[in-house]
Amino acid sequence: MATVVLTNLSKTFSDFLAVDDISITIEEGEFFSMLGPSGCGKSTTLRMIAGFEETSVGRIDVGGIDISQSPPEEREIGFVFQNYAIFPHMNVYDNIAFGLKLRKLPDNEIDARVRDALEQVGMTGYENRFQTELSGGQQQRVALARVLVTQPRILLLDEPLSALDKNLREEMKFWIKELQKSLGITTIYVTHDQGEALTMSDRIAVMNKGKIEQVGTPQDIYERPKNQFVTEFIGESNLLTGKVASVEGDVCKLSIGSHLITAPTRAGIKVADEVTLAIRPERVLIGDEAHTAPDNALRLSMKDVTYQGAFIRFQMDLEGQKLVAEVPNRLGAPQLDPDTAIDVGWRTDSGWIIAR
Repeated sequence: MATVVLTNLSKTFSDFLAVDDISITIEEGEFFSMLGPSGCGKSTTLRMIAGFEETSVGRIDVGGIDISQSPPEEREIGFVFQNYAIFPHMNVYDNIAFGLKLRKLPDNEIDARVRDALEQVGMTGYENRFQTELSGGQQQRVALARVLVTQPRILLLDEPLSALDKNLREEMKFWIKELQKSLGITTIYVTHDQGEALTMSDRIAVMNKGKIEQVGTPQDIYERPKNQFVTEFIGESNLLTGKVASVEGDVCKLSIGSHLITAPTRAGIKVADEVTLAIRPERVLIGDEAHTAPDNALRLSMKDVTYQGAFIRFQMDLEGQKLVAEVPNRLGAPQLDPDTAIDVGWRTDSGWIIAR
């Protein structure tokens, strides 16, 4: 295990800046995810850590040692690729043993390590199977075993679940997290899937256009995103535009048409500023529950009700702006006509003002 420190790291391809001056410290034993849309620089960052891409600027330290110029084979880093990269002409045993044979380790040590790795990933008994005889999840486990058998200090995973179907992805993300926890290995995980990042990570770095937008725990990222990009990329939010009517201590009043909304204040805002208030749909209360949030109790016109299985989705009109609520499905979708007036509310601390 080791701490990974990226300092002023940048990568340029010709005239394209793929990674733009990022600095992160990843603690020993941490499960750290790099999350963002395609082309944001997260996989390029991972490949620079592994040594598959040269850095243009900056340095990479692992365990206090600068490895920026070290070849990949000297970095003691394991890399699990998106497509698994399993050799189809080798059985499971030989796939896992491949890296150890390149190092010319004694046969008895290779055998002991391979069998230990097979046990770690729950694949004992599959030694003689070939790629075509394995499911997607089993191939993923073999790819992990092939990395773990080399006893790396750092584990890197690049979109490892993207090729799996939804149910298998759900199963594998919990399995990978439990495996990482049991091994205690420092892990950096790249994904564009916010659900994976929120479920698996100790901390998350949200990337956009080569830059780090925010680093924090899953709760930090979801509950208090720092700006509009993170707010919109992580989950769904209502984004309501209003003007600051007053600032009183740690709360402020926003006017949205004829409605006055109470919200936590943000440093630097002042009366008459136009701001954006964000509220997660699951924090918006409907009907009788709305009266438990008197600071922001409204009566609005209901425009749509959608059945979503475990949740019912309500869409209301707030002075020409869309307000969405998602509430647990207890009795099924209510039969409401369009333009029905409905009580709506949310707690003051359920909203936050985002940087514009």
